[in-house]
Amino acid sequence: MTRRLPSTTRAKLPGIAGVAVLLVVWQLVCVSGLVPSYMLPSPVQVVTAFVEDAPALGEHLVITLQEAFLGLLIGILVGFVFAVAMDAFEILYKIFYPILVITQTIPTVAIAPLLVLWFGYEMTPKVILVVLVTFFPVAVGLLDGFRSVDPDAVGLLRSMGAGRWQIFRYLKCPWALPQFFSGLRIAAAYSIVGAVISEWLGGFGGLGVYMTRVKKAFAFDKMFAVIFLISALSLALMALVGWLERRCMPYRRLDEKKRRT
Repeated sequence: MTRRLPSTTRAKLPGIAGVAVLLVVWQLVCVSGLVPSYMLPSPVQVVTAFVEDAPALGEHLVITLQEAFLGLLIGILVGFVFAVAMDAFEILYKIFYPILVITQTIPTVAIAPLLVLWFGYEMTPKVILVVLVTFFPVAVGLLDGFRSVDPDAVGLLRSMGAGRWQIFRYLKCPWALPQFFSGLRIAAAYSIVGAVISEWLGGFGGLGVYMTRVKKAFAFDKMFAVIFLISALSLALMALVGWLERRCMPYRRLDEKKRRT
């Protein structure tokens, strides 16, 4: 009698199989000579380049992670403050929400050079750019969660003598957690991308600086290696947010199991 795979593993099998098929096709295309290797390195060449350049990648990785984590933490704090303020005061919502939306229409690549000119080539402009790209999904997620609270539940707490702080703590915060983690998952992925983009335009280290160097050397195998590393980092951060979500909201996991059964 064979043991059944866990449901989460079974759910991931199609995605894993799709990635495996893509890598096999990619390798076959490169081996067959349909595309020159200097234009499209094979997966084997990419892995080889990654292993050979692992020490340099590790040094640049540490710098990018420092920028991403610091910017993400500040972005979460700024997003939380904006969401709470706009939820508490309608006039602030009417003033700042359109401005927040407008800021997201400005391309990140257009902001990065200005930050480099204003703050130099150190870590400060990189962290600021990460803050700019991460606070918006957190703020919008939290604000949507706060404003979607059941009015009857708010009225019930008020009838029991609860003040604004108690309503916020015991009702609005728990209610907004799913939207918060949805926004945080997006912000976590954006933090790595924002740090790399800021490093493209000036800096002394980081995966973005590494990418510009290997691009000028036409080392496309190393370029693909760092691209895959950035993707893996983003996926790892999103998985970490998912783990935190399950820890903070274990009841949702139980609800999902009940729905499956």
